[in-house]
Amino acid sequence: MPGSDIPSSPETNVGALRAAFDAPAAPTVGLEEEAMLLDARTLDLAPRALEVLAQLAGDARFKPELPAAQLEIALPPARTVGEAASALAAGRADLQAALGDELRLACAGLHPFAATEGPLNTGLRYDATADEYGLVARRQLVFALQVHVAIRGADRALAVYNAARSYLPELAALAANAPFHGGRDTGMASARPLVGENLPRQGVPPAMPSWEAFAAAFDFVNWGGGGRWWWELRPHERHGTLELRVPDAQTTVQEAAAVAAVGQALLVWLAERVDAGGRLAVDETWRIEENRWSATRWGVEGEMRDLRSGDRGPTRARLHRLLDALEPVAERLGCAAELGGARALVEANGAMRMRAAAQGDPRAAARWLMERYAP
Repeated sequence: MPGSDIPSSPETNVGALRAAFDAPAAPTVGLEEEAMLLDARTLDLAPRALEVLAQLAGDARFKPELPAAQLEIALPPARTVGEAASALAAGRADLQAALGDELRLACAGLHPFAATEGPLNTGLRYDATADEYGLVARRQLVFALQVHVAIRGADRALAVYNAARSYLPELAALAANAPFHGGRDTGMASARPLVGENLPRQGVPPAMPSWEAFAAAFDFVNWGGGGRWWWELRPHERHGTLELRVPDAQTTVQEAAAVAAVGQALLVWLAERVDAGGRLAVDETWRIEENRWSATRWGVEGEMRDLRSGDRGPTRARLHRLLDALEPVAERLGCAAELGGARALVEANGAMRMRAAAQGDPRAAARWLMERYAP
């Protein structure tokens, strides 16, 4: 759960932000996957990430994160989702090869039965987070899939950011993959947002009328140098990307590719509507949050509201309509096959598959996740 590196002066921020998003670039896709490190015998979380990283000879793909039992695969931008998925598969294989006999890996939004607090890594950034948030930081044993899409130029990217907020619940429902937590079935499709909400600046981000407003907002929360932008969507100032942070970590590479394809196609679809002269709706945060709750509770099996009329409808139907709209864009981006994989997640997402495999046993869920990690 990395923090933002925007400098704290709003005057500096605006120029840097615009420069990052005005630099020409294709709509590349980059992935960051947070994996849980497991004890091979007990399948509990193993806080030994730094030991594993020491075996990887400084490979830039692999990074520590706040929890000591978490490893991140951070991949450079790829031209297509297929290329990104291949790189992710290679990263998973190389990471697993470095483990030896005592450790294993798995991916989901939360560990099914581990203690709800755990040890953290140390270092300047992590120590600052621990000092600021105390035991709440030790509860952040959460695992996400972050999807970066390069949307340029600056005003176009900000319009897409504001509009994409409305679609975060659909993506959350599709990618929900955390029904178990603390050794019990929570009844949620994903309990990860409930854990994350112990920290500030979580969930649906605020709309931003300008880059000046975005820079000023960051400066407001960063007055002591400890501000972190943990929203489920954010502009990434160094990469010039829109970063989708709403998906849970996905159990398999194929499922991660399907979620990434939806994310890339969605943001490009919105950008193309801007290019065509369309005015994108900027919906109120509280309305979006109504659908976000449904996504968290029910995943694809619930209902969502039309954000303007308030009419209810099945989430699955809403998702299929969205995928229908995205298919032509996915064809142009070269991710049509991966977008097709999202149809399977609409019918049974990760949470549903995990429950079916575990049959109520969180330890069986952990074993199932571990067995499906390897490419």
